[in-house]
Amino acid sequence: MSHTFDHTQYKDEVEQRWGADAYAAGDQWWRSLGTDGQDAFRANLEQLNRDWIAAAGRADDPTSESAQELAQRHVEWLGSAPGTPAHRAGSEKDGTLASYLRGLGELYVADERFAANFGGNEGASFVRDALAHYADTQLG
Repeated sequence: MSHTFDHTQYKDEVEQRWGADAYAAGDQWWRSLGTDGQDAFRANLEQLNRDWIAAAGRADDPTSESAQELAQRHVEWLGSAPGTPAHRAGSEKDGTLASYLRGLGELYVADERFAANFGGNEGASFVRDALAHYADTQLG
């Protein structure tokens, strides 16, 4: 794959939303992956996004078993990035992960940059609803 993702273009936005420490930690983690690790991370995300688009295109129910399997994969992918509530031990028990998933789902719909990853607003709405159901049923 070896295409370059320039995460530094989001530095100001990340620092504004979550602080300089969050950006520095993410920057250090991303660079530590090296080219092969970055390619693997992106490939996993790209396949996940294709699978979300296909499920939304089939008009699957966001509460269906297949959609919930995608939600689980999404949580696992999020958990592979240090600094996210999905990565932090115990977040599934204290409500942090559930809140994170609900908020992230809303962001996917509200921000067209994220919605584009899921084929647009309809796809992003499907992901939001599936993640919310996952949070409700698996995380309480």
